[in-house]
Amino acid sequence: MTTAKRDGDTWILNGEKRWIGNAPWCDVSIIWARDVADNQVKGFIVENKTTPGFSVDKIENKVALKVVQNGHITLKDVRVPEENRLQGGNSFRDTARVLKMTRYAVAWMSTGCAMGAYEAALKYSQERLQFGKPIASFQLIQDLLARMIENITASQCLIVRQAQLHAEGKLSDAHAALSKAFCTSKCRETVAWAREILGGNGIVADYKVARFFNDCEALYTYEGTFQMQNLIVGKAITGLSAFL
Repeated sequence: MTTAKRDGDTWILNGEKRWIGNAPWCDVSIIWARDVADNQVKGFIVENKTTPGFSVDKIENKVALKVVQNGHITLKDVRVPEENRLQGGNSFRDTARVLKMTRYAVAWMSTGCAMGAYEAALKYSQERLQFGKPIASFQLIQDLLARMIENITASQCLIVRQAQLHAEGKLSDAHAALSKAFCTSKCRETVAWAREILGGNGIVADYKVARFFNDCEALYTYEGTFQMQNLIVGKAITGLSAFL
């Protein structure tokens, strides 16, 4: 947990943040920290390269989402002026507005990941010959391809409908959680079936499916776990909170 303590016109931040995208190279970070005075979450703008006490270690050896450089941020008595505090961010509810859109975005990412895996598996099955004919002609391969396109179509329908709700200003936290949970879980199924179609080649870096498989694992867990999204949806359904 990162904490914030006010000292006159300055805030003092202490704590750590892990898996922060682009942290190793960006110039500015938005740090969310809990104010020890009122126990509310507040946001702060921190200039990475000129602020004493702020350091970042790049997380190495990732096997998923390698295009994103993630960092482990450490804050030791980092002093931030009051003018660098986000004036509209005064509670976790304000933070949740950001999470709503990032979770919604992950639903789009995972749907795209599933589409990529499906397209790669379909192409492979049409080109891979066994017993003198493409494996796409086999019943069990067609069954897997059909299941994949079913998952993709359902995910596409959900996120398009939620895009309409967002345009109307009606997208809720529960909507975003629902799409994140559903689309990532269906992506997980889909990329596994794609790997199955490729057999041993499904774990070889020369083929695209292994990358989609690994990327899906990251999408499934970040911006809140599958189970956490379901609890948000459950609260909206029942009116009762199952978590503190």
